[in-house]
Amino acid sequence: MLLLLVLVSVALAQPSTEDFDGNRVFRVSVPDEDHINLIQELANIKQIDFWKPDSAAQVKPLTTVDFHVKAEDVAAVEKFLEQNEFHYEVLISNVRNTLEAQFDSNTRATGHSYTKYNKWETIEAWIKEVANDNPDLISRKTIGTTFEGRNIHLLKVGKAKANKPAIFMDCGFHAREWISPAFCQWFVKEAVRTYGQESQMTKLLDELDFYVLPVINIDGYVYTWTKSRMWRKTRSTKAGSSCVGVDPNRNFNAGWCEVGASRSPCSDTYCGPAAESEKETKALADFIRQNLSSIKAYLTIHSYSQMMLYPYSYAYKLPSNNEELNALVKGAAKELASLYGTKYTYGPGATTIYLAAGGSDDWAYDQGIKYSFTFELRDTGTYGFLLPESQIRPTCEETMLAVKYIANYVQQHLY
Repeated sequence: MLLLLVLVSVALAQPSTEDFDGNRVFRVSVPDEDHINLIQELANIKQIDFWKPDSAAQVKPLTTVDFHVKAEDVAAVEKFLEQNEFHYEVLISNVRNTLEAQFDSNTRATGHSYTKYNKWETIEAWIKEVANDNPDLISRKTIGTTFEGRNIHLLKVGKAKANKPAIFMDCGFHAREWISPAFCQWFVKEAVRTYGQESQMTKLLDELDFYVLPVINIDGYVYTWTKSRMWRKTRSTKAGSSCVGVDPNRNFNAGWCEVGASRSPCSDTYCGPAAESEKETKALADFIRQNLSSIKAYLTIHSYSQMMLYPYSYAYKLPSNNEELNALVKGAAKELASLYGTKYTYGPGATTIYLAAGGSDDWAYDQGIKYSFTFELRDTGTYGFLLPESQIRPTCEETMLAVKYIANYVQQHLY
């Protein structure tokens, strides 16, 4: 009977109808240009799901590449790697097992939980509830709708006072990066829990507003729970193409579609037919443009890699306040590491990770928001996008330290 209950709970926890049994994730060392060409050749002949970097086009010499391969292609891919003398390791030997092991909590709560991954319906109910329960600190508004017609909710967190400077933070750009929305929910919880109890948070919420967008790519997030756990893009459709979705973090008007983005609608890094073609990116951009006079910092939360990035990613150029931003993320990374020793690398996006045009952080910076950062949360590849629920709490706790460090700096250096 107990075994039956365990099996039922695993089946209920399994969010995706796509079967990942036997699928593998490889980490491959790429020493030179010849091997980059071979990786690109492999991507042309087999269906490769790039985890890091996001596509074959972004692979650089002297780096490693993480990619996910379907079970039926595993043998052929291993043969290709061995014939071409690649050094590689298997990060995840069976994706389905790791996917199911994400739900490593002992029980499944029926309602919302800050230490579990929540479905969109649960998050949406929580958004309404947390605003209703904390009217002195939180207000809620809808800033647009998704392609499939879902409301895009934004929470304003802070003590009500006229003309306050603000920090904008969003989560859930890429659908499969579940730890990202988990952090936005955690941030709101901690703001409410510690206001009036802890001096730093109390001062921040008295002096600043935080605009928190818990999930921006809602349609994609729903799809990862119902159809395919590894989905990344939006769910928009375009006439004349059978391929679905746009990479929302290639869809902003910041070097749009120049480099590190694809014009192919089937690609995971498809930049879309035009900048801000997606209802989701347009809603976010419109809100920021309308509130540009008050928004002093922009934080966008992604996974995985354990990195803090600042502009630019669309070109090998540095922001005018490069030294300040570098010192700020250095301090934030040190603060983050103080809790569990988690090491983050940091720097400008293009050199620290890879060239990628059309990103929201570059766009925000070019709008005049001079404190603009992308977080890539845990881990460095052991689980990748399938971070277990048991790591939600420590990931969020340490990330809070970094976010509060940046917010405190911004509050002291308002411009």
